[in-house]
Amino acid sequence: MSLDKRMSAAEIVAQLSDGMTIGIGGWGPRRKPMALVREIMRSDLKDLTVVAYGGADVGMLCAAGKVKKLVFAFVSLDAIPLEPWFRKARESGALQVLELDEGMFQWGLKAAAFGLPFLPTRVGLGTDLAELGGLKTVQSPYDDGETLIAMPPLKLDAALIHVNRSDWRGNVQVFGPDVYYDEWFAKAAARTYVSCEELVDRMEDHYPEGAQDNLFERCFVSGVVEMPCGAHPSSMPPHYGWDMKAFKAYADAARDPGDWSAVADRFVGASEAEYLESIGGKEAVAALSLPIF
Repeated sequence: MSLDKRMSAAEIVAQLSDGMTIGIGGWGPRRKPMALVREIMRSDLKDLTVVAYGGADVGMLCAAGKVKKLVFAFVSLDAIPLEPWFRKARESGALQVLELDEGMFQWGLKAAAFGLPFLPTRVGLGTDLAELGGLKTVQSPYDDGETLIAMPPLKLDAALIHVNRSDWRGNVQVFGPDVYYDEWFAKAAARTYVSCEELVDRMEDHYPEGAQDNLFERCFVSGVVEMPCGAHPSSMPPHYGWDMKAFKAYADAARDPGDWSAVADRFVGASEAEYLESIGGKEAVAALSLPIF
């Protein structure tokens, strides 16, 4: 593999193919690789299995008919509790689903990252999730003899992750109070593609003091593209907060008749440059205040 991993968004999406299992990093309306998701929306990709702690990434892909199966712990915009376009797809019966508790989902990513056939967990015991998901149990071989759920690996053909900073070799730096499970998406995937707010030359020459912000090693990164504002309308601390005005407009568009084809241009755009221009440019995104919890 070349040390120089720079690609365009279109080149990254060209590495994906119909029927792949794609993991999408971030969490609900936070730190989502939305620019790469929009590039998928502009492509002919279909029949995807999407694995995510979902937000508008999942909603858009479902609305556009790109998703055959969804593996999820939730699909939410936080202040808008249930992602509306996901809800429409789910209620129509258009999706195959594997719904998991947040902890089960995390364990599945880690099992894939570790190359294990399963990881034992108490999470999900006594719920319908295990039965509906076809999950099996194992008994502890030790004196306790405890029965545990055997969470299988969530193996990914590719993962998409948005980070604060990267160099052209795939060394990343990720900031903010919570980096969620992006590390495990990267390590659970056969290939990981990273979009970033800032692309630099050699990280150690520019930001050596940020070594502790390297979330996963560059060996896990297959491609990187600089896409400022690439998480919009989700948040990307400390650069910008989420765009709740945009989320509300997006949710309103899902109301009956809720025809995605009629509004797709508004929320995707013919290109990322056109999309950014339609929302007021980088200055408008940079002005979005960070949410306070």
